[in-house]
Amino acid sequence: MTPQVDRAVTQAKAARAMLRPVLQSRLQLRTKVGIYKTYIRSRLTYAAPAWYALCSASQRRRLQVQQNAALRLCTNAGRYVRNDVIARDLKVPSVEQFVVRLTRAMFSRADSGREAHLRDLAPLHARPPDATRALPRDLLSTE
Repeated sequence: MTPQVDRAVTQAKAARAMLRPVLQSRLQLRTKVGIYKTYIRSRLTYAAPAWYALCSASQRRRLQVQQNAALRLCTNAGRYVRNDVIARDLKVPSVEQFVVRLTRAMFSRADSGREAHLRDLAPLHARPPDATRALPRDLLSTE
């Protein structure tokens, strides 16, 4: 999943660089966070329900770092303010929490939809205990 994460990080960095003047401006904080959610987070999490479960812990950290950098830019927080404090005060979930919510919504829409070919798409199967590969529906069992 390294190429997928690299692409998402590169796109998020590019969007953050283009939006830097806006995110550092005197706009209301709520507006800046909305801009982050619209332009940067959407690039970080594009099609994430399909690939996020396959990422390693270091790749997940790389995605979270991009969110932390964007939120820090929005708030103009000092270097001694913790990232989790910034996210908590802005009421922005972590990338993992957001992707789990996206995944849950995607699978519930697929399972309850009219299209029979989408029902039970990638069902959660009992897996052997030594299985090392995560599957997209495995994200739902983390919470």
